[in-house]
Amino acid sequence: PGPVGGDVASDSYNNLFRDVEGLRRLGVSHYRFSLSWARLLPNGTAPPNPAGLAHYGRLLARLRELGVEPVVTLYHWDLPQALQDAFGGWASPVLPQLFRDYAELCFRHFGGQVRYWLTMDNPYVVAWHGYGTGRLPPGVRGGPRLAYLAAHHLLEAHAKVWHLYNDHFRPAQRGKVSIALSSHWIKPQRMTEKNIKECQKSLDFVLGWFAKPIFIDGDYPESMRSNLSSLLPEFSEVEKKYIKGTADFFALSFGATLSFQLLDSHMKFQQLESISLRQLLYWINSEYNNPQIFIVENSWFVSGTTKKDDAKYIYYLKKFIMETLKAIRYDGVNVFGYTVWSLLDGFEWHRGYSIRRGLFYVDFQSHDKKLMPKSSVLFYQKLIEKNGFPPLPENQPIEGIFPCGFAWGIVDNYIQVDTTPAQFLDSSVYVWDVHQTKKLIKVDGVYASKRKRHCVDFAAIRLQISLLQEMHVTHFHFSLKWSLILPLGNLSLINHTLVHYYQCFASELLRVNITPVVALWQPMIENQELPVSLAKYGAWENTETVQAFVEYARFCFTSLGDYVKFWITMNEPSVKNLTYTAGHNLLKAHAKVWHLYDKEFRRSQKGKISIALQADWVEPACPFSRNDQEVADRILEFDIGWLAEPIFGNGDYPEVMRAWLHRRNSVDLYNFHLPYFSEDEKKLIQGSFDFFALSHYTTTLVGSEKEDAVKYDHYLEVQMINDITWLHSPSRAAVVPWGLRKLLKWVKSKYGNVPIYVMANGIDDDQNMVYDKLRVYYIQNYINEALKAYTLDDVNLQGYFVYSFNDKTAPKYGLYSYAANQYEPKPSLKHYREIIGNNGFPGPETPELLCPEEVASCADCHFFRTRKSLLAFISFVFVAFVVTIFFITYYSKRVERRYK
Repeated sequence: PGPVGGDVASDSYNNLFRDVEGLRRLGVSHYRFSLSWARLLPNGTAPPNPAGLAHYGRLLARLRELGVEPVVTLYHWDLPQALQDAFGGWASPVLPQLFRDYAELCFRHFGGQVRYWLTMDNPYVVAWHGYGTGRLPPGVRGGPRLAYLAAHHLLEAHAKVWHLYNDHFRPAQRGKVSIALSSHWIKPQRMTEKNIKECQKSLDFVLGWFAKPIFIDGDYPESMRSNLSSLLPEFSEVEKKYIKGTADFFALSFGATLSFQLLDSHMKFQQLESISLRQLLYWINSEYNNPQIFIVENSWFVSGTTKKDDAKYIYYLKKFIMETLKAIRYDGVNVFGYTVWSLLDGFEWHRGYSIRRGLFYVDFQSHDKKLMPKSSVLFYQKLIEKNGFPPLPENQPIEGIFPCGFAWGIVDNYIQVDTTPAQFLDSSVYVWDVHQTKKLIKVDGVYASKRKRHCVDFAAIRLQISLLQEMHVTHFHFSLKWSLILPLGNLSLINHTLVHYYQCFASELLRVNITPVVALWQPMIENQELPVSLAKYGAWENTETVQAFVEYARFCFTSLGDYVKFWITMNEPSVKNLTYTAGHNLLKAHAKVWHLYDKEFRRSQKGKISIALQADWVEPACPFSRNDQEVADRILEFDIGWLAEPIFGNGDYPEVMRAWLHRRNSVDLYNFHLPYFSEDEKKLIQGSFDFFALSHYTTTLVGSEKEDAVKYDHYLEVQMINDITWLHSPSRAAVVPWGLRKLLKWVKSKYGNVPIYVMANGIDDDQNMVYDKLRVYYIQNYINEALKAYTLDDVNLQGYFVYSFNDKTAPKYGLYSYAANQYEPKPSLKHYREIIGNNGFPGPETPELLCPEEVASCADCHFFRTRKSLLAFISFVFVAFVVTIFFITYYSKRVERRYK
């Protein structure tokens, strides 16, 4: 069992030099700590405890040696028990004078070494939960009336101490005095005037309760006085003047002490609590006349079981410090200092040891209470060194262009199929009744001559082609519907109309110089987009699906191969929903189809073929942690390597994957069997590619320490972490452009200089044009990271495709919006078109790239290419015929002239 009370906790009293060494390691400019009233004056009044005075004297001397500025709190909730027993603590009007006497002792003994004093910490919590609800020491359940009385005395005590320092110590010591006020942030349920007023009231009842008397006019907020009437004590005019202005700066505490913990629900006034520090700083700046703000406490927390890799703590810290910087830079808020809470793990009051808030880990079970630096120590240390977040050179955009022939594409999961015939195919004859009905009347028994079907008869094709032309893309990627082409899963029933539609679509693409990139199969929710007969009998678990896929592929190559030169066997098979047996069969099916194309179709059709894998990047949550790096490597192998390694690597599954499963099965009695390939199967699968096609959308963070059970994968022992400072889409997809570059480098390092196509890359919006700015940013920066991979990392990148074509087939992801049967281009479409037109991001120093003009492909030319011998013979006969006629004519004329 762990420790119960806070008597010893991290034992800083006996480990002063240990703590100071932690400060030295961090490189902080200041250190906030609290004097213990109970330690210095055990009875609450004189005489002082010499050991206590000596202890704080040693600490201040050591801080002076290090050049660390002390920020000292006089009272942090540890009232001497004698004062609670004798007077009832802060419920008594005697306490303010006793507190003044204690403060005078501290100013006399330590004031020469302290420039920043805080009279007390978080008086809201002391008054409301110490004397109102009883949730915190001294645990008095006196209700609201006693809580407001205690707060009245706390304000009076603070004012007495400020005036004491101002009148008697400031001239010599030249320090500053304030009070550490804690606050939450609140936002309206809906943006109505009433809700906004309720938010103001919430802040008045918590922060304004103490801030308005001190920083504005010496009295409580109007919303409190009008709502609480007789519950709230009153200040006399003399007291108001005495309290007003008793702070030399605004000391703010924000974070896990109050937010979502000690804020009673009725204090929210039915509005939504938030942890937006930037907005709170702006509100304080506006409400209290632009004060100098010193953030004296800020952080979040991690689980009590977290030891070293406190990723959650890091990303909250990063968020808060970034918001502080934004408040300074963009909002003009005068923040002059920031303090992380806290140096060490400790006793967290009502939560005891169930959470940790320290930068250094303390083993509370050990005798010597040694410190272990967590990952947050390294994070904060580097942040202090850099004084913030300077732009990283590797994240700066670069100038440059992609190579000639680079594939600029767009993706549609499935093209819009409408096989309704055009009116031109109707052979009936009609008469227009211009006098009565004003309609066309069909003439029975009279027919016009029928004409041959043409691809232009499909109106849906014409529209989609015109929209694609507007983009200026060179490639268009879509998937065929296996379940519709072969409804029974075999060649006994073929949807020839649909096949003809696909043929027309591909030929029309070629006509306008757009290369069709066609996937044979893409899993979707309903039956995985397999024919029903296959889906019902095991889908990819059944080996018969493998052979059915090969037959289907052969049919597609035969029917569409004249038009399609860029094939994907399987597009984004989801490893999250794939069993190991299904994955095994899927790999064999892919390899067999690749070899089928290679042996029987490649020579005549001259195309290329591969598989497209979903490949989001995985980053260790704590960049300095070896454990987190191991987790990230493991997830990459399970997410990408599972299907990639057999094809692009050694023909077998990743060793990391097999070893992990062996360990899990043996230790935890799981039964997750990863099948084995025979040697022949390895040879079949290995090398069954012409290029590496990947879909990439986002980056995820992973850690090794279990923190959040909802986001923890027990099977892979991985904790999913969210960097709350990242941009996120409406669906909460993180926008992390540098993740694409890292992924491309990883693929190259794993599988060599293979040609790579980013086959899909995109983000959602909420169908509001304002949010398309995020997509513009996304496309711009992801393509720029792709350019870095190509130019700086020498990645053999040959194409990039945006996901997706339009909102009709991929709602919220399209470059075209769709409403009321109308397609409208979004601003992101224009931006992508500009990038395509420039072939990247050329700058003044970028050398001009002269690319040879590409000859447009011609589907009908296949007839001539495959019949060269016949054409040569016909040409010879034709020339011989012409020459013969010429000579016959020539000699006939000569004979005629001779006889004349």
